[in-house]
Amino acid sequence: MRHIAIFCGLLVLALLLRVNWLQHVDRQELAQHEKNARVRFERFSTPRGDIIVGGKAITGSKETESRDYAFRRTYKNGPMYAPVTGYASQSRGTSLLERTYDGILSGQDDRFAFRHAKDVLTGQPRRGGDVITTIDAKAQKAAYKGLTDLGARGAVVALDPRTGKVLSLVSTPSYNPEVFAGITYKESERFTALEKKKGKPLANRPLRETYPPGSTFKILTAAAALEHGVVTDVDARTDAVSPYPLPLSSNKIGSEAGDAVCSKASMKTAMQYSCNNVFLDAAAELGEDRMRETAEKFGFNEDVYADEFGDMLATKSLYPPKLDKPGTALTGMGQGSLTSTPMQMAMVTAALANDGKLMQPYIVDELRGPDLSTLEKNEPMEMSQAVSPETAKKVQEMMEHTAKEGSAQRALIDGVTVGGKTGTAQRGVNVRDEVPYGWFVSYGKKDDGRSVAVAVFIDPTDMDISRSDISGGRLGAPIAKSVMQAVLGD
Repeated sequence: MRHIAIFCGLLVLALLLRVNWLQHVDRQELAQHEKNARVRFERFSTPRGDIIVGGKAITGSKETESRDYAFRRTYKNGPMYAPVTGYASQSRGTSLLERTYDGILSGQDDRFAFRHAKDVLTGQPRRGGDVITTIDAKAQKAAYKGLTDLGARGAVVALDPRTGKVLSLVSTPSYNPEVFAGITYKESERFTALEKKKGKPLANRPLRETYPPGSTFKILTAAAALEHGVVTDVDARTDAVSPYPLPLSSNKIGSEAGDAVCSKASMKTAMQYSCNNVFLDAAAELGEDRMRETAEKFGFNEDVYADEFGDMLATKSLYPPKLDKPGTALTGMGQGSLTSTPMQMAMVTAALANDGKLMQPYIVDELRGPDLSTLEKNEPMEMSQAVSPETAKKVQEMMEHTAKEGSAQRALIDGVTVGGKTGTAQRGVNVRDEVPYGWFVSYGKKDDGRSVAVAVFIDPTDMDISRSDISGGRLGAPIAKSVMQAVLGD
């Protein structure tokens, strides 16, 4: 009899595993339909696993009075972490990490099938796993505080240049995912109101929005010119006059620093004062093919994340095809039809700080089961050797000189080697009528080997600020400095 009981138990277990597997196949097909009632029920019938930052959960689950949707999602510092977590709403579905790793968090992943079958036999509730992020809590807080104190629409991305770990990912204005986590009509209305809000709080500016990168792109132009031999000595005077006559055009482009400083300046001086003429001329001489080739090695025209990152996939940054000569020249100063996400400019900065080696950005360090066992562990992965170490070191020299003697001084930190570059990007057809964007990119290195690269983007549309006061150095550098200090501080 005992043998029969064991056999029956194993048979039941096998049947449960089979049913669980079939349910998983069905779920895979249904998962694309966010409004499917069954999918929503499975997500919220038991507590979800957590998204973890710095060893602490930034999500939770709260029991409700509903029998079908027994648990609703809760968030700690929801607006600060929303560009990372996304939302898990009973009425609106999921986004970002909540969506990408829904199977893990809800406990529906097929790797949990055997465990859940055992839970059914023992009467234990289904449990979800956890998503361990690479986010640095101090860096995230510094970036969010910096942008919200300004009252700006904006974004901050911080990367570890050596590994590609995403240390900070911030977007403002933001939203609290908890206010529409339930299934009530009122909560659905709150989501709709956020969709219609002028400041676009639901927008993920670091990953999903693209903008002209302005003068921050000059670090890539400098790298391309050095890599292809168009410039061999960063201290040598150039032939680029200021104002610069745009090829095949009657237009001449000047620089804020003035013609006396910029005319025929060396590339190092041009970086220091952000002279447009030297970089326009370098791009024109390189030509569109060599400029595009270098840009693509830094990640332009490519997907930033691999397919397994699901809803964390970033919008492609574009170095456009079929540019004419004036269009190619304009990309040298980060204008024209060139577009970039803040993530992409953080990648460019990180690669240059890492001696030309571009690492694949990743935001999830580890996936854990309900028993804290490791299901997956992400490891650093090289995307490309964007430029040679020799080229990267020359660009570092110029960026560090710009931080010490030029427009990036507000990012300097005692005891840290800092390189930086400011950017002001024009937008729209009538540039005099449109408020420009502010950019700032930088890296910080310590003698113990630790490093961080930061990109700050600021859209001052909602700010009470004059056009003349908008600059990446004035607005973005202090934020970048605070993020670098958060990461590198002892």
